[in-house]
Order: sequence, then C-alpha cells, then structure tokens
Amino acid sequence: MGLGYGYSEEYAYLCSSKEIIKMYYKKEFIRAVCIYLITYLVLLVAVLGLLYAYPKPELHMMLNAHHTSCQDTFFKYYTLLAEWPLYVLALIPLLWKKWKITLFYAICEATGGVFVQILKHLFSADRPIVVFENYPDMVLPLVEGVELHHSNSFPSGHTSTFFMFFTCMVIVMAYYYCKNDKLHNLKNRVLFYVATLLPLALAALGGYSRIYLSQHFLSDVCVGSIIGVITPFLMFFLLKNKLKIEN
Repeated sequence: MGLGYGYSEEYAYLCSSKEIIKMYYKKEFIRAVCIYLITYLVLLVAVLGLLYAYPKPELHMMLNAHHTSCQDTFFKYYTLLAEWPLYVLALIPLLWKKWKITLFYAICEATGGVFVQILKHLFSADRPIVVFENYPDMVLPLVEGVELHHSNSFPSGHTSTFFMFFTCMVIVMAYYYCKNDKLHNLKNRVLFYVATLLPLALAALGGYSRIYLSQHFLSDVCVGSIIGVITPFLMFFLLKNKLKIEN
C-alpha cells in the first residue's frame, strides 16, 4: 500500500509538472507572437482608416504618387516571389527532415487559397486597369513589362501568399523559441521580438507591390493579408496536437 501510494503521488506530481510546463510554453508562445499580431493589427487599422477616408481610385493614385525606375524594377520582380519562389523556400525544412514544417505551410496555403478563390469568383471585381477606364482624367501609373490582369481583383492572391508564408515563419520561430529555455533571457527576447517584425515588413512589402504595379487596389490587398494572417494561426491551433512541427 505504501509503495502504491508513493507511486501514485509521484505520478500525480509528474503530471502536474507536465501541465505546468505545458502552460508555460503556451504563455511563452502567445507572448512571442503578440508583437507580430499587434503590429499587424496597428497596420490593419491604419489601412482601414485610409479605405474609409478616401474613394478607391483616389486612394490608389495617392499610393502610386511616386514612381522611380529603381522601384519599378524592384517591385516588378519582388512580387514574383509569391508565384513560386516562396513555395520552393517552404521545401527547405525537408533538407533537415523537418517535413511537418513544410506540411504545415502547404495546409495553410491550400486552405487560404480556397478562400481566396471563392471570394475572387464570388465578387468578380474589376482590376484597376478596368476601373480607371471610367476616370479619363486620372492617368494610371504603369510599370513597363508588367502584364496587367483585368478581372478577379478581390482579394489579392499574391498578398495572401506573402502573408501566409511569413506568418507561418513567425509561428514556427515562436514555437521553437518557446521550447528552448536557453533563449528566454531578456537580450534574446528583445532580439526575437525584433526578428518577428522583419517577416511582417517583407509581407507588407509584397502586398504593396500589388498596388504599386496597379494589379490590385488597397482593399484587395487588405483582405488578402487578413486571410494570410488568420489561416496559419487557425490551422496551427486546430492541428498542433497532430502536427508537432519539431518532429
């Protein structure tokens, strides 16, 4: 009886310890992604404010007020990252046999892509090149060598892909961060929090490239980014027990 009681007591202690560690990792994960999410929400509120304050064509012209040859070249090629290079980058974890990271990204991209296509065909919104035909006094800024699309403008699929990839990256970074106790000192925390802002900046730059190239309006980019941010977090919390990305 004494041995059994001691065993039960030890087992209960181990279970409670695991729960404490689990809760600790959960809190650390939430803290780790908060900087990314809060910064994104601030950016989103600013964008929504612009959408409320200005008509769509006028806002598009404001966001395209300054074109240079260097910017034309940069955005012309940067936007192409969402067409296939980001998908190739998502395969890199396979080199270290971290196939579940790649699978996580694939699930997110497939799920988000379905939502994007449903909305595109549901709204069938005209692209800027078509809309500006009704505004002859406004000259739409164009970039040489860029073939403009005419339909299915809302939402932006490229923007969704940019935010999908970089949000997945932040989630994976946060997951490994909260599991590594050695990183939980003040210096490393600050470095990590700053590091989460870089993917957000790269994603936002990808979204802006769609406006700069006059392929989309700001509203298209806004909704594309929302899909690209929400989907990875939703998939992570739905699948985290089945898709342990450290394996």
